[in-house]
Amino acid sequence: MTGTTFKTVVDTENRLSNHFQFKIVPNGIFVDEDGTIRLVKQGFKVDEETHVEAVRELIDEQVDKVELTDDYYTPPTDLEKIQQQLAETKYKLAMQYLQHGQKEDALTELDEAIKLDPDNFLIRKQRWYIRYPEKFEGTIDTDWQQALLRREREQEAQENGSSECGPEGCEIPGTDR
Repeated sequence: MTGTTFKTVVDTENRLSNHFQFKIVPNGIFVDEDGTIRLVKQGFKVDEETHVEAVRELIDEQVDKVELTDDYYTPPTDLEKIQQQLAETKYKLAMQYLQHGQKEDALTELDEAIKLDPDNFLIRKQRWYIRYPEKFEGTIDTDWQQALLRREREQEAQENGSSECGPEGCEIPGTDR
């Protein structure tokens, strides 16, 4: 696969994430030349050997389709559909505000969206990126993300009377932490 290139897209409108119900980034979607989807993987990692091998098999036409198990991150399923739709709508509205230079309005919508869908790390990380863009330049500071997630989860636990972080901290889907 050395020398193989592929397009990377940024889904600013969250369309693919909503369609495939992704809650984290990055994700992998392999589409062949005919437009047929051959692989969909939430939490795709270019340094994960099983992920790389799956793409290699598709490129070499050894298989028609690859299904990778999603043990990487599985969000809770008890979120009511209306809450999820409202969170998605608030995300879209936030992105519109952001495009028009209304950063504070965007953050307000994202803060409300994360209350509706607290396990959606696309929303959570977008909030972090807007508030702290310097933390996403170059190498992403996962230690900082871990600490911020812990603080946010503690605050959320105080607000609703529960806790999801253990003594080792909070797991950040999409990282090895």
